[in-house]
Amino acid sequence: METARIFCADLAGLRNQALGLAEAAKLAPDLRPLRFLPPWQRIPTNFWFNPRLAVGAEAFAPPLPQVVMGAGGAGCRVAATLRGRDVRAVAIQHPRMALAKFDLVFAARHDGISGENVVVTRTALHRVTQARLAAERAVWAPRFAAHRRPLVAVLLGGANGRYRFGASEAHALARQLAAIAPEAGLVITPSRRTAPEVVEILRAALEPLGAWIWDFTGENPYFGMLACADAIIATADSVSMVSEAVATSAPVYLVRLPGRSVRIGAFMDALARDGRVRDFAGRLELWDTEPLDDTQMAGDELRRRLGL
Repeated sequence: METARIFCADLAGLRNQALGLAEAAKLAPDLRPLRFLPPWQRIPTNFWFNPRLAVGAEAFAPPLPQVVMGAGGAGCRVAATLRGRDVRAVAIQHPRMALAKFDLVFAARHDGISGENVVVTRTALHRVTQARLAAERAVWAPRFAAHRRPLVAVLLGGANGRYRFGASEAHALARQLAAIAPEAGLVITPSRRTAPEVVEILRAALEPLGAWIWDFTGENPYFGMLACADAIIATADSVSMVSEAVATSAPVYLVRLPGRSVRIGAFMDALARDGRVRDFAGRLELWDTEPLDDTQMAGDELRRRLGL
């Protein structure tokens, strides 16, 4: 099996996109999380005139495989620098630099770019496959069997530079979830970005109603929840999290948060126009859906276009 060396900042969303593409393309991933050297960690990547100075020489150490992938701005800068006659460079997400510096660019449609070397996907790339969901369902279905059906998985993100998710938003969400608790089983997973006060507000309001909230101990239930859910409710602050949710067969509701991001908002709105997601307003309705997932297509296109 050919190897793909992957460069990205040490962020779960970037790692999962790159690993998902490599796995879909049947490439063995060689993940190299980037370590930023001072003062470059404070300097935008478009000002990195020499990425070797920013991330250290070890990222460039030979031997290099035939394919290098960069996810996000920093990873793309490194991958473009390594491109050569025997090394093909692949960008994941809009690289914020000339597209001609890459053999292939994988961009979501809300990135708004196109070109002969650009493959456009409807969602972010990810590691959710039907085979993985089936395996996780076998493990987690017995653990969730005590909960009322329909089983509703609630995926929590967190505040970032564009959206707010604090105490007031948590109280509002708690009231909405409490409204459906008499008719549904609630299983809830925070993310590492979810503020502790948000978790405590939801715990106080919903655990007395039978909800289960993961406390970060034991096995991570995230993929099990995706696999077993009859419906999914996700906060609309994360493209990656919602992309993973819509790759299942479950209807997906969005919890819109205060704030604004043109790109993230465009992504969520496009899925709503597709009929794949709806905004959550404290009512639960199940509708027929199909998985929306372009990751395998992207992997197939990578192999085809690079002649692997």
